[in-house]
Amino acid sequence: MIFRFLYLTLEGNTKTIVMKRSFCLLCAAVLLTACVSGPIAPETITSKIVEEGGTGPYKALMFEAPSFEAHTVFAPQDLSPFNKKNPLPVLVWGNGACTNSPWEHFKFLNDIASHGFLVIATGHIPMEEVPYHGPRSTSEQQIQSVDWAMAQNSDKNSPFYGRIDTEAIAAAGMSCGGLQTLDNSADPRFKTLMIMNSGLFVNPAGAVPGMPMPEKDKLQKIEVPVLYVLGGPEDIAYENGMDDFHRLVKVPAFAANYPVGHGGTYRQPYGGEFTVPALAWLKWQLQGDDKAAKMFIGFPCELERREGWTIEKNDLID
Repeated sequence: MIFRFLYLTLEGNTKTIVMKRSFCLLCAAVLLTACVSGPIAPETITSKIVEEGGTGPYKALMFEAPSFEAHTVFAPQDLSPFNKKNPLPVLVWGNGACTNSPWEHFKFLNDIASHGFLVIATGHIPMEEVPYHGPRSTSEQQIQSVDWAMAQNSDKNSPFYGRIDTEAIAAAGMSCGGLQTLDNSADPRFKTLMIMNSGLFVNPAGAVPGMPMPEKDKLQKIEVPVLYVLGGPEDIAYENGMDDFHRLVKVPAFAANYPVGHGGTYRQPYGGEFTVPALAWLKWQLQGDDKAAKMFIGFPCELERREGWTIEKNDLID
């Protein structure tokens, strides 16, 4: 049997945990019980290190938080770099097909977390990359993700206490999850939106029963910047998403297309090419990162110079 050790620093205290490689990691148990004494049993939490923790400088962990049913959390394994002066921005995510598990998107979401974000996805943790079979998710679960993040930030018994930027929250989703995001777009806690392979239906007859169905006029109520990432004309959501984009004239809006169709690149290593604009947008909108902003501003912008991408943006971006 092979064992290894993890050293995780929280509030200046170093915890040493023995773990089996087959169990992946008990780091999540430490994250959620860091202020509680007593032994931590492997059964107390479900967690997994995805792709060695991601490409970012803060290696991430995917875990299912106790008493937070049907949600999956991605966060840096070591929270010591984050505090009130350097807090974690938040991304809340809705899944394609309104599936109640991020099984198609966990590589993409994990990689974002590894760059210093708290990511909370709707649905049950995907311990394997296999389709989830169960009831669909709801728009309300995305709002629950925001509520949970805010509660953790104010809970003195949480390892996330004082480490979350509750003024820097983004909502995003793919396909049906994008519709959930647009359904929730009026929530004043959102600082930006990312709509991935999605858009409000030009022709509602094409919708799958059970999907959120906001009317197009809901777009005029959006008050924050919006990024659309689509899979090009072959994406079944292309017409809907581009129609949304062209209607957004009161807020900064950017549309990026990469010719891969509706499925995107989420299941590729580290989320593939779709991670590039998504991560840059979050860094720009939630952290004011000027370097990341160059992905979108200027003529041509950096994304436009990347192979395969075509872009459109309204006048409010620049």
